[in-house]
Amino acid sequence: MRKLIFGGILTLGGLMIANAQCKTVSTLTENFDTWKDINSCWSVQKGKAMLYASEKKIIFYSMNDPKENMYLITPKIKAGNYTLSLDVTDNGGETTLEILSIQNALNPKTFATIAKPVKIGKDKKVFNISLKKDSNLGLKVMLNGVHQAVYLDNLSLKPRK
Repeated sequence: MRKLIFGGILTLGGLMIANAQCKTVSTLTENFDTWKDINSCWSVQKGKAMLYASEKKIIFYSMNDPKENMYLITPKIKAGNYTLSLDVTDNGGETTLEILSIQNALNPKTFATIAKPVKIGKDKKVFNISLKKDSNLGLKVMLNGVHQAVYLDNLSLKPRK
């Protein structure tokens, strides 16, 4: 019985420690160079497609399932005004990037667009965004063809003055 209780306390303590590492932030600077998998303070929603860390960047890949809603979700960000910049390219075809404010990553009804979809090309994207309350950011990529890919790198979120 003592082992069971002690094991439960250790498990609960481990969960609290893991969650404590994911604090609400006011800046993000990530080049994804050291990621072997998605960082534990970030999350993904990929449907039947693939969204993963590889080759020192984040890759959104449609496989045989174009038009899947694919989201890379940041740690929680403090309310405020920000400049978000990132390098985003694709391997051809029509692809878009949309920025969302997310209150609950498990409930799509809490996803709100804060920067309308833009066509992905071969350039750096810069967005001025405002968060009315502490929220996660969702980077939604839409791939319209089979075997399309979008590559995301050098993400920077800084407070706007």
